[in-house]
Amino acid sequence: MTASAHPHTRVMVELGERSYPVDIGPGVRHALAGVIAGLGAQRVAMVSARPDGWLPDPGVPSVVLRARDGEADKSLATVEELCREFVRFGLTRSDAVVSCGGGTTTDVVGLAAALYHRGVPVVHLPTSLLAQVDASVGGKTAVNLPEGKNLVGAFWQPSAVLCDTDYLETLPAAEMLNGYGEIARCHFIGAGDLRGLPLPEQIAASVALKASVVSADERDSGLRHVLNYGHTLGHALEIVTDFRLRHGEGVAIGTVFAGRLALALGRIDEARAAEHLEVVRGYGLPFALPADADPGRLIEVMRLDKKATDGLTFVLDGPGGPELVSGLAEETVATALAGMDRADSYP
Repeated sequence: MTASAHPHTRVMVELGERSYPVDIGPGVRHALAGVIAGLGAQRVAMVSARPDGWLPDPGVPSVVLRARDGEADKSLATVEELCREFVRFGLTRSDAVVSCGGGTTTDVVGLAAALYHRGVPVVHLPTSLLAQVDASVGGKTAVNLPEGKNLVGAFWQPSAVLCDTDYLETLPAAEMLNGYGEIARCHFIGAGDLRGLPLPEQIAASVALKASVVSADERDSGLRHVLNYGHTLGHALEIVTDFRLRHGEGVAIGTVFAGRLALALGRIDEARAAEHLEVVRGYGLPFALPADADPGRLIEVMRLDKKATDGLTFVLDGPGGPELVSGLAEETVATALAGMDRADSYP
């Protein structure tokens, strides 16, 4: 990380010729025109889930396409709709696409950019905490199928990411909490204890951790699995609650569960397992399973997880740090689920 003369932090995602900067701080969205000029794009399609007042000037002719943040629109139908709008606007391979919205918008627009003309440059302006610390960085783009989350996607790295912290001032508390779920899980995958740091520093530390992992394993063949800490149960909880539980809330509960499961397998001690609960609660995040979540259904959905190439698979803490653990017995997972607290409602 290097700080510039401006009040922002720059984190580089090092991928050789495809390296790109992630700028974090107030007002960084206004750097968009310079980024677009650097790409040499003649026109830009801006896909935004935010009001026009939050959209910076790209400096070239542009069209604004409306997006809606939320899992309901995270589909192949939305991707097709966007690509058809790109055609109508006359977007070419040498032009660019800009996303402005939360994590689902980032994912959908990123996939549309990856597929249109077999790939056009994309710049992300993530407007939620979740998108700034996770979805906008790393080049994973995907949409959902009725059978599961993120089952159709591609790797497509952005040309730049502008994490403007001014966007966060307009977010409701529930949406901030959603992002804290991803920050909390960073505690267990190498970021250290971020609690108590100013929010921009927590964002920068989370992004720096993800950037280092992505640089080492862009295509998710090994080390990058650690970023899925807490996500196996988290994704399943989103699906079985019909997305009543938000992504970050599911990841928070999944992080507590990862601690319990690692303890049951003898990978960590009681103190480390308790630390999972302590960190999650420290952020004000939910830590208990919804009272109406059926364990059998959760296990069924977890079997469909993208990482599950050999039975039930989780990223779990251990003596050498977090790693992918495959082929877990259903009985072991069911017993750990049964030991989780239950809750009728969430913050």
